[in-house]
Amino acid sequence: MADPAADKPFASQLALVTGASRGIGAATARALAAAGAHVVLTARTAKALEQVEEAIFEAGGSATIAPVDLAEPEGIARLIAALQQRWQALDIVVLSAAYFPQLTPVVQLDSKDFNKTLTLNLMAQQALLAHADRMLKASADARVIALTSSVGASPRAYWGAYAASKAALEALLVAYAEETKAISNIRVAIVDPGATRTAMRARAYPGENPAEVKPPEAVAARLVNLLGEQFATLHRERVNQTA
Repeated sequence: MADPAADKPFASQLALVTGASRGIGAATARALAAAGAHVVLTARTAKALEQVEEAIFEAGGSATIAPVDLAEPEGIARLIAALQQRWQALDIVVLSAAYFPQLTPVVQLDSKDFNKTLTLNLMAQQALLAHADRMLKASADARVIALTSSVGASPRAYWGAYAASKAALEALLVAYAEETKAISNIRVAIVDPGATRTAMRARAYPGENPAEVKPPEAVAARLVNLLGEQFATLHRERVNQTA
């Protein structure tokens, strides 16, 4: 006889996925809902979120959309305040949202574009953790996963703005893990999804054949499996599946 818990390992858990309107974020939200979690979907575009929500409902899962611009601190505060009114604890956070700036030499960086990169890829992540920290600590088994990029650890020419934002994000998550590991049940993981078939990837590599890189669902499957593992904070890995 099949074990229902094996099919729905995240039943009764609350998950928040940023950047959930498309790509890895959307695929992860669908996978978490399939695994039993109630998923809060957040991104800027309500219509795109509604499409993900509808797909989750049609598959028998549950979700709530929360359109918000993470670049606005007030929006993050309102988002978490709304969650606190309905739920006591937050069990899973997947930080998938990111902004990809124009590739350009460091000395030619546009200050507005660079500021936007740091605002969304770093400052918004810190603000979300700050506001969600109480709910995460109220969970018996909270997990936070942040998506990074290989350029964060190994910067390359013309990728300076994006690389700097990801390197800083990694440092932020390492510090948060160190600060919380002795006083909470929060576990933190930093995951590099590797080459994945997303709109961001297409912008970075316009001449690449999308069929030659793995789909977002491959990354989502690994993230959901990781969330079910008893990994020790701080966990790091790269998703290398090709299909």
